[in-house]
Parts: sequence; C-alpha cells; structure tokens
Amino acid sequence: MRRAVRALGKVLAGLLVLLVAILGAGGVLLWLTLPPGFGQERLPGLAATVDVGLDADGVPRIRAGSEADAAMALGYLHARDRMFQMDMTRRAAAGELSEVIGGLGLSNDRQMRVLGVRRSAEADLRLLPADTLALLDAYAAGVNALITARGRFAGAEYLVLGSPRRWAAVDSLLWSKMMGLYLSGNWRAELARAGLAERVPPDVLAALWPATAGGEGRPEAALVPSLPPGVREVATQLAAMLPSFPAPFTLPSSASDEWAVDGRFTASGAPMLAGDPHLGFAMPGTWYLARIDTPGHVLAGATAPGVPFMVLGHNGRIAWTFTNTGADVQDLFVETPAGPDAYMTPDGPRPFAVRDEVIHVRDGADEILRVRETRHGPLISDLVSPRGPLLAIAMANLAPGDTAATGLHALNRAPDVAAAGRAAGMITAPVQNLLVADRAGIGLFVTGRIPIRRGGDGALPGRGDDGSTDWTGLTGGDALPRFVAPPSGRLVNGNERIAPPDFPVYLGRDWPGDWRARRIRELLSATPSHTAASFAAMQVDTVSLFARDVLPVLTRLTPDDAPARAAIALLARWSGQMDAGRPEPLIFAAWMKHFRATLLDRNGIGESAALAGWEMVEPAILTADSPLCGGPCGPLLRQSLTDAMAEQSRIHGSDLALWQWGAAHQAVFAHPLLGAIPWLRALGTARIASPGDDTTLFRAAMRNGFDAIHGAAFRAVYDLSNLEASRFVITPGQSGNIVSGNAWNFVQRWRDGATVTLGATAPETGHLVLTPQ
Repeated sequence: MRRAVRALGKVLAGLLVLLVAILGAGGVLLWLTLPPGFGQERLPGLAATVDVGLDADGVPRIRAGSEADAAMALGYLHARDRMFQMDMTRRAAAGELSEVIGGLGLSNDRQMRVLGVRRSAEADLRLLPADTLALLDAYAAGVNALITARGRFAGAEYLVLGSPRRWAAVDSLLWSKMMGLYLSGNWRAELARAGLAERVPPDVLAALWPATAGGEGRPEAALVPSLPPGVREVATQLAAMLPSFPAPFTLPSSASDEWAVDGRFTASGAPMLAGDPHLGFAMPGTWYLARIDTPGHVLAGATAPGVPFMVLGHNGRIAWTFTNTGADVQDLFVETPAGPDAYMTPDGPRPFAVRDEVIHVRDGADEILRVRETRHGPLISDLVSPRGPLLAIAMANLAPGDTAATGLHALNRAPDVAAAGRAAGMITAPVQNLLVADRAGIGLFVTGRIPIRRGGDGALPGRGDDGSTDWTGLTGGDALPRFVAPPSGRLVNGNERIAPPDFPVYLGRDWPGDWRARRIRELLSATPSHTAASFAAMQVDTVSLFARDVLPVLTRLTPDDAPARAAIALLARWSGQMDAGRPEPLIFAAWMKHFRATLLDRNGIGESAALAGWEMVEPAILTADSPLCGGPCGPLLRQSLTDAMAEQSRIHGSDLALWQWGAAHQAVFAHPLLGAIPWLRALGTARIASPGDDTTLFRAAMRNGFDAIHGAAFRAVYDLSNLEASRFVITPGQSGNIVSGNAWNFVQRWRDGATVTLGATAPETGHLVLTPQ
C-alpha cells in the first residue's frame, strides 16, 4: 500500500512539474509577444530616419522628415500594438473572419460578401489621387515591416493562429466602410418595422419610433404598412441575423457629443472645442493616441489602427471632432420576380447580376455563396429565403465613388475652418457632423452623401418594380447642413436632429432624444467664461435630463407596497444625477428597464436594438394615454416599480440607503475572443464601476442587465489659444496585448475624468529608431 502511495505521489509530482513547465513555457511565449521598448528597425521604402519616443502610457511621438515616412512609422506602430485588432476589422468588413475563427464567422462573412464591402473598397482605391494612395501604400509598408520582423509574435493571438496576412492599401479603406455600416443603421429599423407590420396596430408601430424625437417640428408621414405577403416573415428573419460586428462595432445605434464656442465665451479669448465620439467598449478600444511631427506640420490626437490619418485631433492650426448625424442612407426595396433569373423594373424585366463568392473556413470546407444583385443593390433576402419575397438593399455608404480617404487626408492638412469645410465635402461616407475650430472661429459641416428619393420617406421597404420610391441620385457637400460663425457664438450636437424636417434635403425620420444636447447648452450657459478644465468637467457630467423630464410624473404615483413607496420618496429628492455611489440611479434605471420590458411584452414585441430607446418610453410616461400602455400608463408604472424593487432587493438587500449604482453598473472592456471563452474571460476583460447612463454626457449605455458597453471611448478638449495643452484620454489602453502594462492603463483615468496632453516632448520610457533599409 505504501509503495502504491509513493508511486502515486511520484506521478502527481511529475504531473505538477510538467504543468509548471507548460505554464512557464506559455508565459515565456506570451512575454515574447511584447514588443521591445527600445531598439532600431530597418523599414524598406523609408526615405530617412524616423525617431519615435514612447511615454509611460505607450503613446508615441513620431518625428519624421516627410508625411510618407510618418505614415510608414505609424503603420509600424499600429501593427506593433494592435495587429490583431487591425486584422479582425479588415476581415470582418471583407467577409473573411471564417478563415481565422472557423464556422463562427460564417454569418458575418455571408452578409459582408452579399453587401460586397471589399469589392466597393477595391473600386474606390482605383479612384484615389496619387498623394493619398501614396500615403496608404507607405502605411501598408510599415505594417508589413512589423509583420516581417515579428511573424507569429505580432500578438498573443497569433501564437495560435499563425502569422498575420500582409497588409494592403485597400485594407485601410475597409475601416471606413465598416464605420459607415455601423453608423448607419436604418436598414435595421426598416426590417424591424416591416416585421411588425400588420402584427401591431399602426399607432403602436408609430409609438415604437416617435417621429418627432430629437427636436420640435412637424411629424413625418404616418407609418401605414402595405407590404406584399411573406415580406414580414423574411424581414423578421433578416432583422435577427444582421451583422453583430466585432468590437468596437457592437451596437447598431451610436451617439457622441460635441460642442464649440468662440472667443466671447472663453477665458483665453480664443475658440474652444470639445468632442467625445461614442462607440462600443472593447479591449483594445477603437482609438490609439499619437503625435506626429513633420517639417512645418503637427498632428495630435486619436488615430485608428488600420488607417494612416489622424481621425480626431488637431494639426496645430485647427481642431476637429465628429458626431453621428443619424441620417437615413439605406433603403430596402421589395423586388418582383420575372421568372427564375430576372426581376421587374419600370422598363420591363431585367436579369439579375450574379457572382459567386468563395468563403474559406478554418478547419472546414469552403463555402460558395451565390450573390444576386438588382438595380437597387444586392438581394439580402437570399441570406434567409432565396425562393421567398425578394428584398434588395441600397446603401449610400457603399455607393461608387467614395472619397472618404481623400477628404480625411485633406482635413489633416486644412489650415482653417473654411478649408475644413471643403474637406468635409470630400468625406463621402459616413454621414457625420464635423465640428471644427480655428483661431478665428467655429464651424459645423455635415459630411457624407444623402439619397434623393423620388417618393416615400425610407421608413419601410418601398416598391422596386415601378420606380415610385427610387433614388434619383446622391447629394452632399454644400447641399447638406452647414453652420459657420453662428451669431450665438456656439455650436452643439448630441446626435439630435441637425436640421428641421422641412430642410431641402430629406435627412431621415428617426432621431435620438435631445437630452444630452440640452444638457450641454445648460452647462455652457451656466459659465460665462469657459476653460479647458470646465469643458473637461462637462464631458463627465452625470445629470440625466431624461430622468428630470419624467420624475415629476413618476413621483406623483402612489404605490401600494412599502419598498416602492420608499423608492418614490428617495426619487422625489433626487436631482437626476447618475452618480456611481448613489442608490437613486439604480432605482430609476431598474424601474425604467422593467417598464420598457412591460411595454414591449404587453404588445407582443421582443426586445430589439433597432427599436427606439428612451425616446419610446418618455412619451408613454408624459402623455395621459399611450398606445403602448393601452390607455393611462400609471398601473403599468406602479407594477414595474414593484417588480424592479423586488428584483434589486434580492441582489442588493432591503436597505435602499446601501444601494450603489456603480455596484450594478460597470463599464466592461472585453477582448473579442477571450471575452467569449468562460475560462479565459477574466484574462481578457476589465470592469470598473461607472457613473452615467444612456442619456448623460458621461455616456455609459447598457446591455446584459446594467453592464455599460458603449460610450465615450475617446475624449478631447482643445483651446485654440494653445493647442499644445489639448487634453485627451482613451479607454481602455494603448496596447492590444493583454499582458502589456499598457493594455488597461487608461481605464481609471477615463472613469475619473483625468486626461493627458500630447505636447512635443514627454519623459520617455521607450525609444525606437526606424531607419531606411
């Protein structure tokens, strides 16, 4: 017996030694994926030596002799810190995820191949001017130099996946294409509405997407569905399978804040600008901070791994930022078959344009996907029902002649607001509100291209056979809203309606609520002379004007149960601040969550990201009778509060004074692969208690309970009197390598409202010298 025990002990000891050895070897391999902080690297095609200083946060300061050399260095640095992110973004856009992750990527790949995203980018590449193309080529050369030097050590993920594929200029255009898809989600709303057509009454359908959300004005045309048989079923299936993009492309809706004032309202006497575009939280995040100095020129701010341009920042003469306009640039068309291989047009039958797409699947057989196209666009209905009703999609952001790269290049070089306005006209996708400031003033320009519709408002699928709802062209530039040197001295946008409903170019029907924009205006008016510090404080303001709007109605309710009455008593004294340490935000958020779910449930509607958010809930609370409630909403509100309190009491206890919003509401930054594997999730995920919600300037929009997964992934403040002192922060960190000290280095500073500067010099913790080969 003793001998057997000793033998078992030896086996266990051997297994332990083996396990330690395996873990040690794994640790060594992971450590080898960390790029060196100091050194010299030869880059083929580099014209002269480029000097790169790295500060304690891993933020590079690039000093190059030319724009092309700077682009090559940026490509090298992006790949050094974010290669896997770049790779996944281009693959997601091109429909090539399955080559890496197997069958799990097929749904995305089929959709992107049907839309022809890479084909669109390849066509646009051929039309770029020589200087912009040269910049894309130089950037690609820098990325490829890193891939050659590091191989499968280009990132921890490549230890399993093998070396990344080489970069090409067209891959950089795919980032803009993906952004265009992400920031224009009208096709989701059309599909959702079509799926509910004739299943819910017209007044309920209209209440799910309030026509006047986001500003006063006449209501748009009523939603009166009239769709052929079978379209509702196909639309429902399509809505359920639309792209779930890899992070940061995690939500079909989006939001951002921006504002600027001229020198009349600043302590420095020069204009000031603030911006914080909102995207899905992820590890790594969307943005990568950098400063680039070339002779006579500087760029500082947020770059996007995969792109050689400064997307958000300043160039020493102007500062700029973007918010999403929310314009409707996508329409669905119900096509009429004319035999097995054709469809009807106003001029008679026309054959489908047909192509075959080959999707390579890791550890599986290739899939051949047949794509049929009409004059309006590809048949997305083929993804679910090739023999059923035919639904084609037209997308302005995928229309030929996209010059977004040229426009962004011109914006980086623009010396003043007027030149930035000219660059805005060249940014043909996505449709955005470009806010700009120079030393003399401020301006806002809507970028992108908007369809001109012959009829209809794009709210529901139109007829494809008779041309009644066809697009007659696209318009942009000066035809879109522009505001320069406003008499008020300030410009504000929080994604609310940018122009009145009777604006000459029809921009769309569905608009977010204006709570954030109203709060910005309140805070601007509250301080007569602003500083960079006051602007930075505004960006992390936690007051919800949605809460303030509805609290007077909510606090007049008289629930029957004691916990609900205690909750009402707390809310009656609450200012609407969604602070992490307070109980009221948790009570309010839980109540509204239950009330929204109750409204959808009683109308037989499942939760959908395509539905309006609190824009749907606010009118139900504030009006005497709501179609969603089937009359007065008081009874449903009281029951929702009772249910919410019971649920949260089970989690947080019965003493409401001990509840804290931050205990339930945490910002979550998850790696797209590790975050999906339960036993590895902790390695690739960071959480932090967060203030704010969907409606506050500190935006922390929720999914999966109260997890905050969408918000200001970048914040910046610029005082044009001294752009060197501009303030920046990103989240969660500079590096995309989970074992790097800079993977999560900005999370707490981001949550707490701290910022960094990107001056010409900073204490260095690393230094790279890139030399010609």
